[in-house]
Amino acid sequence: MALMLVKFDMKKRVKLAQTIWFLYWFAVMAGVLVFSMGLFFKIELRKRSELMDNNESHLLPNVLILMGLITCGVNAFGGKVCYDSLDPSKFIKWKPMLKPFLMFCVGLNGLLFVTALLCFVMRIPLQYTLAEGLKNGMRFYKDTDTPGRCYMKRTLDLMQMEFRCCGNDHYRDWFEIQWVSNRYLDFSAKEVKDRIGSNVDGQYLMDGVPFSCCNPSSPRPCIQGQMTNNTAHYSYDHYTEELNVWKRGCREAMVSYYGGLMNTIGALVLLVTMLEIAVTIGLQYINSSLSSLVNPEDPESESEGWILEKTVGETFTDIMANMKAMSKGGKVEEAEAGVATVS
Repeated sequence: MALMLVKFDMKKRVKLAQTIWFLYWFAVMAGVLVFSMGLFFKIELRKRSELMDNNESHLLPNVLILMGLITCGVNAFGGKVCYDSLDPSKFIKWKPMLKPFLMFCVGLNGLLFVTALLCFVMRIPLQYTLAEGLKNGMRFYKDTDTPGRCYMKRTLDLMQMEFRCCGNDHYRDWFEIQWVSNRYLDFSAKEVKDRIGSNVDGQYLMDGVPFSCCNPSSPRPCIQGQMTNNTAHYSYDHYTEELNVWKRGCREAMVSYYGGLMNTIGALVLLVTMLEIAVTIGLQYINSSLSSLVNPEDPESESEGWILEKTVGETFTDIMANMKAMSKGGKVEEAEAGVATVS
């Protein structure tokens, strides 16, 4: 018994072919959309690639770009087949390759679904990538004279202003590292000597943050130095006063931004997957309805279309039987090759 059997006449077949042809070219546009989203996401990641701990973060945009290109090509071919199905003399040339093509489409649908899942789960490794990348970037903030690191100060400052964040997890992260270059320190000054001598690493640590942490919406002039020293500022208590620097850490801000992008892309890829499943089913109905014409010599005769020629259970049994037969055939060939070698 065929799965989801539908009876067709000439009028129904033409209407189906026209509908699926339209959907196929709509799916081509969907493929362009997937490609564009992958390209946009890759550009967004590259803008701050210095703050990523590894290159694995580019896996997802690369997959999206590849899947978008494949989807465009497959759907353009499917649209051509649908168009030619209106003319039996043209359709007959596509008939031998339709079964492999439909199997490839099923595989493509599975890959699109996996790609959509990747969009949702890649948020987790992104958190660790950003945590390490930001930590290293903050360490190199002061190295404005070191080749290969001289750009890090600008990158971090722009990032903190754009995302309205400060530090890795918190603004106090800046208290734990030396972010002012030795070039701008007066080592003859007592304060500098005391600060450097106060920690085992010999770093110039202070309770301050870079200017890019300042919140311009604050009515008070930005307090970015001696933030824990109440006597250094008039009418100031760092325990109770609302600080005029960004409170949110940059890892949280960037994960929220990139995570939102990935969730949006994942939802769109799921919609594209549903569209691909629809056109694959439609093409299968076209193929099966043209293969089962009551009178093959008469294109206007009635026919039947189906998704699977047998039930799901029977189809699965046939597939397993074919796989076993192929496996046995391979073993027989190996055995014959071994006998020939001995002879």
